[in-house]
Amino acid sequence: MMQATMGQKQGVESRVEDIIMTGPSPFDFMPEDCISKIISFTSPRDACVAASVSKTFESAVRSDIVWEKFLPPEYSSLIPRSRAFSSKKELYFALCDDPVLIEEGKKSFWLEKSSGKRCIMLSSKEVWITWGSSPQYWRWVSIPESRFEKIAELLNVCWFEIRAGMHTRYLSPGTRYSVYIVFKTEDGCPGLGDIPVEAGVGLVGQESSQKLIYFVGPSGRRRNRERRDVTRPKERRDGWMEAELGELHNESCCDDISVSVVETKSPYWKRGLIIQGFEFRPVKPQ
Repeated sequence: MMQATMGQKQGVESRVEDIIMTGPSPFDFMPEDCISKIISFTSPRDACVAASVSKTFESAVRSDIVWEKFLPPEYSSLIPRSRAFSSKKELYFALCDDPVLIEEGKKSFWLEKSSGKRCIMLSSKEVWITWGSSPQYWRWVSIPESRFEKIAELLNVCWFEIRAGMHTRYLSPGTRYSVYIVFKTEDGCPGLGDIPVEAGVGLVGQESSQKLIYFVGPSGRRRNRERRDVTRPKERRDGWMEAELGELHNESCCDDISVSVVETKSPYWKRGLIIQGFEFRPVKPQ
């Protein structure tokens, strides 16, 4: 059934491309709702491209028939009570641009704009942090830039260990995901910022991918100590930093995910790290 659906979708996408290349076609004489139904088997990106074919296609693409197919089945529970939407298309783009808090504010949910794939961020309140409940080592703070009410700030620890878990039902099936830790640093994150940190991502019961990350990376005189096999963080458009921890493939939405970020080898005490959460996004095509 899945193979037939994928083949049907690829056939529709190919047909849309043919229309764009060749101009007038039998589609020009079809009822508009039939065109909308056909376009709904493509992707949000393809639908936007199809809208440029003709006035008929532009009107068909605006139909709720198209955009309801791109919305998640539970979309009605994701609609902010404070907002009213004039169309399913408007709702779709709202869910792409404005993440929604779910599960009592412990997760943030949104859609990838071009594909409609699900994206999730786990709050740092939703993960397990060694000594996380001890106020002399970690504290829970509220900052305006965060999506969540409370997030974790590292005050001073020697043993740095964070583990997260989530069920794959929150993600889109048949999709490969990248996992990121989203954070800010203070004063260069002393004792931790320029040290390789072990990261692991995988499905429970299967072998996890392993890599090393920096929260800052060596600088100044220590620059010559930088290791090429360690991933440096990148700045995000929202002002936070992120480091990619690894990838996983969600085949059927019936597995548990395991994520770890650990540094226990260095004898130095560590501080100056604010963790917003762990983010799961579809891997972008190369």
